[in-house]
This record gives sequence, C-alpha cells and structure tokens, in this order.
Amino acid sequence: MQLDIVTPEKIVYSEEIDELTVPTPQGEISILPEHIALVTRVSEGELTVIVKGKTYYLAVTGGFLQVQKDKITLLADYAIRSDDINTQKVLEARKRAEETLTKKREGMSERDFAVAESEMRRAILELKVSSKRRKHSNIPGQ
Repeated sequence: MQLDIVTPEKIVYSEEIDELTVPTPQGEISILPEHIALVTRVSEGELTVIVKGKTYYLAVTGGFLQVQKDKITLLADYAIRSDDINTQKVLEARKRAEETLTKKREGMSERDFAVAESEMRRAILELKVSSKRRKHSNIPGQ
C-alpha cells in the first residue's frame, strides 16, 4: 500500500508500507492491504508503520485519513518521524511551555494559554515517540 503523509509545510512520508495503525476519536485503527474505503478524523497521537516486518513511529497532532484501494493519504495538521525529532529542542520547548502554564493565568490571554498548552502536548507526544527511536532503526521514505 502507498502511504502519503502531508502537512501544510511538506510531505512528511511517501512510501510503500505493509500496515498502518492510526489514532482516531473512536480509538486506534489498523489499515492492511485491501482495506475498505474509509475517511476518518485522526486524533493527536502516535502512528505506527510496519514495513517489511520492521516497526516505525511518527507523531501526529490531528488531521484526516483517506483510504482508497491500496492508497492511504493522511492530511495532518503536524506530523514528524521519530528520527527527525530533536530531543534537546523538544525538552526546551516543554520547559518553556511548563513555565508559561505555571505562571498565574492572570494577564494571560486565552490564545496565549491555548498556544502554551498545545506546545506542551506536542512536546510530550514527541518525547514519547522519540524514545521508541532507540529501540528501532530509522524510518524509510520521504
């Protein structure tokens, strides 16, 4: 099956795969060859891609998934492959978000609070996915 993961900035992944597991609002679903046609929302979480018996991980913050015959397209708000995650930068982003969130909410706009909260969630997700990189080799494709 062909998997294409596209964000507003770039094509994050474009490769033939054997299986994809995706977080959705109703729970995780796995896509195998000859899967029925499907369109669904994608929730924030971890994508699992299996290629020739090897498992790879990506972080995604949401989007939409379309399955047609043996073509899978994921239009993501944000997605990153585990081997592209810079752990040091993520730790710094998490620290900045924690500092912002621990300040008194007084004087902070709703938008600023929401941005800090979103940055915190993304940092935690990226750290979770990057920790699996140590257990697995680099993900193929681009």
